[in-house]
Amino acid sequence: PWDDAVTLVLTYAEIPYDVIFDDEIMYNELPKYDWLHLHHEDFTGQYGKFYRTYQHFPWYQQQQREYEESARKHGYSKVSHLKLAVVKKIHGFVAGGGFLFAMCSATDTYDIALAAEGLDIVESMYDGDPADPNAQNKLDFEKTMAFQNFRLERNPYEYEYSDIDMQARERGLKQETDFFSLFEFSAKWDPIPTMLTQNHEHIIKGFMGQTTSFRKSLIKSDVVIMGETRSVGEARYIHGIMGKGFWTFYGGHDPEDYQHFVNEQPTDLNLHPNSPGYRLILNNILFPAAKKKKQKT
Repeated sequence: PWDDAVTLVLTYAEIPYDVIFDDEIMYNELPKYDWLHLHHEDFTGQYGKFYRTYQHFPWYQQQQREYEESARKHGYSKVSHLKLAVVKKIHGFVAGGGFLFAMCSATDTYDIALAAEGLDIVESMYDGDPADPNAQNKLDFEKTMAFQNFRLERNPYEYEYSDIDMQARERGLKQETDFFSLFEFSAKWDPIPTMLTQNHEHIIKGFMGQTTSFRKSLIKSDVVIMGETRSVGEARYIHGIMGKGFWTFYGGHDPEDYQHFVNEQPTDLNLHPNSPGYRLILNNILFPAAKKKKQKT
């Protein structure tokens, strides 16, 4: 039921791409690619935490059946176990030199899954048995890529995974006041963030998603913040190095659709040919083609 800002811009820019899912990743096809994009995935195995709103919708029930079948096919008793295995394969892809670009809920749920390895953080309506009541105290933040010291959202009916994502009531921003600013980097010393922040606008319109933004106090110190809304203490666009590879997380769902809903019509990019928010996505698509040159010492 979702469309995806990145496939929209890939199609618009006539850049060929493959769509892959859990099967291809579990069958070790990721190394064939330079670049992987994730959008509204939920790597915690909670089906996007849509239960309260969509549990009676046929598409939700069908999705749950398909995920459970996929988990069994790959030898896992739970969807959360399959999703963790997928995350670890992606982790290996990045460490080996791949480039990962994630938006929306694929950002925070990726790290939550890593921190919760070996724990049950999923309530019974999702996986048939209760979550570990002490899971919060057992999270291992050494394993995560971007975030640390976050608190899980334990309520299975709450459409939120943790306190990484800034809640709307905390942000206190309306569409008219929701903007984030890009940092400026030195092309000589920081060539990659320079490429990733290239834009004709310095101030970018905000846009919401299941994960809209990242609480700055929970971002690890070695992560590069490339875009932020300083007034509310949130980052919107962050980047890091892992092993031989790179990753970028971008909050929100669709840069030209402020509050995107399930089953809404996809954005027509012909109406937004100069979208600064989409330009950041395109930077990440083009980035793998610009390999980093060694600095002379």
